[in-house]
Amino acid sequence: MRVLGIEGTAWAASAAYFDSATDEVFIESDPYQPDSGGIHPREAAEHMSEAIPQVIEWALSEAESVDAVAFSRGPGLGPCLRIVASAARALAQSLDVPLVGVNHMVAHLEIGRHRSGFANPVCLNASGANAHVLGYHNGRYQVLGETMDTGVGNALDKFARHLDWGHPGGPKVEDRAKNGEYVDLPYVVKGMDFSFSGIMSAAKDAVDSGERIEDVCFALQENVFSMLTEVSERALSLTGSDELVLGGGVGQNARLRGMLETMCEARDASFYAPEPRFLRDNAGMIAVLGAEMAAAGDTLAIEESRVDSDFRPDQVEVTWRGGESVSKRVETGSDVAGAEATVELGDVVRKRRHARAYRHPTLDARLRHERTASEARLTSLARRAGVPTPVVRDVDLREGTLVLEHVGRADLSADLAPERVRELGTHLATLHRNGIVHGDPTPRNARLSEDRLYCIDFGLGYHTDELEDHAMDVHVFERALSGTATDFEACREAFEAGYREAGDPAVLDQLREIEGRGRYR
Repeated sequence: MRVLGIEGTAWAASAAYFDSATDEVFIESDPYQPDSGGIHPREAAEHMSEAIPQVIEWALSEAESVDAVAFSRGPGLGPCLRIVASAARALAQSLDVPLVGVNHMVAHLEIGRHRSGFANPVCLNASGANAHVLGYHNGRYQVLGETMDTGVGNALDKFARHLDWGHPGGPKVEDRAKNGEYVDLPYVVKGMDFSFSGIMSAAKDAVDSGERIEDVCFALQENVFSMLTEVSERALSLTGSDELVLGGGVGQNARLRGMLETMCEARDASFYAPEPRFLRDNAGMIAVLGAEMAAAGDTLAIEESRVDSDFRPDQVEVTWRGGESVSKRVETGSDVAGAEATVELGDVVRKRRHARAYRHPTLDARLRHERTASEARLTSLARRAGVPTPVVRDVDLREGTLVLEHVGRADLSADLAPERVRELGTHLATLHRNGIVHGDPTPRNARLSEDRLYCIDFGLGYHTDELEDHAMDVHVFERALSGTATDFEACREAFEAGYREAGDPAVLDQLREIEGRGRYR
């Protein structure tokens, strides 16, 4: 299959020629560079209009023949997407070949899967306008976690603009961070979701109050990339996967790649980051995925080829893959390696939050102390509120160690039946009614016995009566459920029925509002 791919979601006008027989990819790109500030949609569209014909001509000069034309259908800036789509339609008609519409974010994942040879990896996408963790399950790429506000690249760009640095800001932050030292900044992880708005505001304030720019850049990278690495490890732990690929332009940052590689080595997992030309926005990934889609017969009629600036990866019906799932049965023995701790199972449970080598030691010590204290306190408070939890036998905050009662025979992930999921919905509602947010309610953090379900691992928990926080707690569970349950809809209905029975229905109304936001753009 020989495919001409065209990319133009925001700043990069790009065309590529891919021949699946040789696996060779020829890419030509002409990126838009604003004079100052960030990307201006009108200027980006003007650049796209001028550059797209030229890059297509260059790519075609490498093509012996073309079997299909693929284009980035979204997400992205509407004016840019429409220019690219128009060019793709015209080219497909003139060559009399099929037209393929590609989701830009799925292409970031698929190029990593294609180049690595991994069978079914978890993918971290870290790009300008997006940040999320994906895994293939039930015929789609499920979003296991994502930013709650802005994309990681855009967040770094906003900080850089505050310092009057040009676009893109990420490389400039990376360069200044080389001579920095750690200063304290916020760190926000909720299950496998994360937030950048608070840390960016704090970083701007730190610079304005006289902190060295190099130190703030260093701490900014340490915290932001540690958040991304942590949620990637949580996704590996949740699914049981031992493969991780990185996608997106921010993936060119050496510190981020180093953190992910260190984390994967510690978990005995395989890590792959594509070469830089496939990380930044490029038509090569569009052509490669376009070839797979065309071979599967997943093509578009001209009248069906409208672009979608909010095109989420979990909206894509994956036609080019089989029925395999990223989620595997997680075997448990005497020792269990979780996302941030090792658990020794015996007459009692000994849980130790080991130092994470990928994190800066100061940040790591803070998080281990805070989360161990939170887990001990909230486990006991939840028990008093009527939610089954293990009894806390001993706590050592200095070592980050807990000794707890051994409860249950297996994690809920081993038996995701609707009736057991319904029970967890009741427990979560009871927690919220008592002002407790679990923080990481996944099937791995509930334990089954013959007659009851226990809630465990409150390390990310906190106290709040805010409706939004309770709804986000529910959202975290349903996101994890979507990537692991065989019958997701039946389990979700049962979970929400249990929640409604014991909790405030307004939380589920707020959940629907959260789902409709499409957090990342």
